[in-house]
Amino acid sequence: MIKVKGITLLFMLSTVILLNVNTRVEAAWPNDQPITMIVAFSPGGSTDVAARLAAVYIEKYLGQSVVVLNRPGAGGEVGFTALAEAKPDGYTIGFINSPNVLTIPMQRQTRYSLESFIPVAQVMDDPDSFFVLKKSPLNNISDLVELAKSRPGRVSYGTSGIGSDDHIAAELLILATGIKMRHIPFDGAAASRTATLGNHVDVGVFNISEGKEYVVNGQLKILGQMSEDRTELFPDTPTFREQGFDILMSSTRGIAMPVGTPDDIVQRFAEATEKAVNDPEFKKRAEEASLPLRFLGPQDYLKSLQNNRDKFQQLWNTSPWIQQK
Repeated sequence: MIKVKGITLLFMLSTVILLNVNTRVEAAWPNDQPITMIVAFSPGGSTDVAARLAAVYIEKYLGQSVVVLNRPGAGGEVGFTALAEAKPDGYTIGFINSPNVLTIPMQRQTRYSLESFIPVAQVMDDPDSFFVLKKSPLNNISDLVELAKSRPGRVSYGTSGIGSDDHIAAELLILATGIKMRHIPFDGAAASRTATLGNHVDVGVFNISEGKEYVVNGQLKILGQMSEDRTELFPDTPTFREQGFDILMSSTRGIAMPVGTPDDIVQRFAEATEKAVNDPEFKKRAEEASLPLRFLGPQDYLKSLQNNRDKFQQLWNTSPWIQQK
């Protein structure tokens, strides 16, 4: 009996020690190892630029290094899957974008869904735009529509991938006008922009943050922006609505963690991100990089993603963009 009691007591003491160790490990977060931020797109695009800039200032308020890891492929699916399958310990986070993270599971079977993630903080809200070379005869959306009508299926447009906000933006215009254009998907916005600059596609569809620099230096011109109101980046460029096309589309970008990550870690990271977004130096650098900021906390960010998923699902049910050429 004494031996049994001794074994029982030893087991209880071991359990208490393990619980104490686990408590100390969780309490130590994030002081014992760097945090990896997965970016599901190639270096050079606005998602990558925004993630790397945000990482610098999140480090400042979190007190721990944040290392960006690019995992491009399949329109973002490779990176999103890696995030969903990561250990939920607060040391792997992701910089996700809508609509890609929402639309890919509509198009094909994936190993992740929105429920695989805990949205932590939205950082950006970046409207889509249509860009052409400066020398192009096109000057507005009506010009593009007329050209596409005169050359059905021959006008090409480049995007950052099937199911991306760029792709859906173009498909919304196609649906609204009845035109036919040829979609050329690329592996990220940087590649799409390069193709536009090299005259390999007739039109480049990407976010305003990704085209600002090239409009300023005279390489590209913008045909319209899909925001509700004219943005500060392009105050002289009419919106699609102003041009008679009631179309809105943007890419929201933010931070998520794998489901199962402890609530206190999520909250601490959200607080550090909010401080980073409100940092005057961060705001200045974001403005210089043409990054439109809009912070949302965990609950509001989740609600926004859920609402957008419902909207995109309705569009998919009506007009599956992946089937349109």
